[in-house]
Amino acid sequence: MDLELNGRIVFVAGSTRGIGLGIAEGFLREGARVAISGRYEKRLNETASRLSQEFGSDRVIGIAGNLSDAITVRDALEKIVKTWGRLDVLVANVGAGGGTIGWDVAPEEWQRVFDVNLWATVRVAQAAVPLLKTSRGNIVFISSITGVENTGAQLPYSAAKAALNSLSKNLARELGRDGVRVNAVAPGNILFPGGTWEQKLQADSAKVEKMLADQVPLRRFGTPDEIADAVTFLASPRASFITGALLVADGGQTRS
Repeated sequence: MDLELNGRIVFVAGSTRGIGLGIAEGFLREGARVAISGRYEKRLNETASRLSQEFGSDRVIGIAGNLSDAITVRDALEKIVKTWGRLDVLVANVGAGGGTIGWDVAPEEWQRVFDVNLWATVRVAQAAVPLLKTSRGNIVFISSITGVENTGAQLPYSAAKAALNSLSKNLARELGRDGVRVNAVAPGNILFPGGTWEQKLQADSAKVEKMLADQVPLRRFGTPDEIADAVTFLASPRASFITGALLVADGGQTRS
């Protein structure tokens, strides 16, 4: 299926490794031009260089910095528009897991987790909306199944992702009249080099394999490429009547 993404301008926030990198590569394979971003300049430059060699230097730009900072977000969008003239798709892959287990979580920890997993995403989306109204583009938020139902994840992280899912649904109603679509993808357990699940496998592979057998009907991890396929479809004209959707990609783990 031709997703009709050739020549589209895409910003994948948080895309130097793992799910974000897989999404960036997915758009590039579909012919899009992609801005990638990351907090660590060395990793960003290495990733941008590799992608440029594979897909063409005129189709990749790198943006270094922490997208929790409003100035960094402004500069990133200005660079995209200066380079390519517009923005068609924002993929907001912003956030990180981890944190305090249990109910007794300090207010400072709640604030830190929400800063990373919700407010940074809100900031990027708000800044991008005027550009997306002009192009009649769309947003895809990367959420998590922890925001869909109880998976045993940390309370602040789960609550932040649930808030993100609500943001996506409500923003879709706000922007629909402007022709801007908004959707979200909630990945389950995704395995990639350097990720949390690789670390857990190295620490206790038998425990991880039992978790997959007990909780995931497909009995395996997902891959960044599988999440990329979901995201590129939702961002494409092929999904032109889909907005306000939350697509769960978890191998059947969630039950609600």
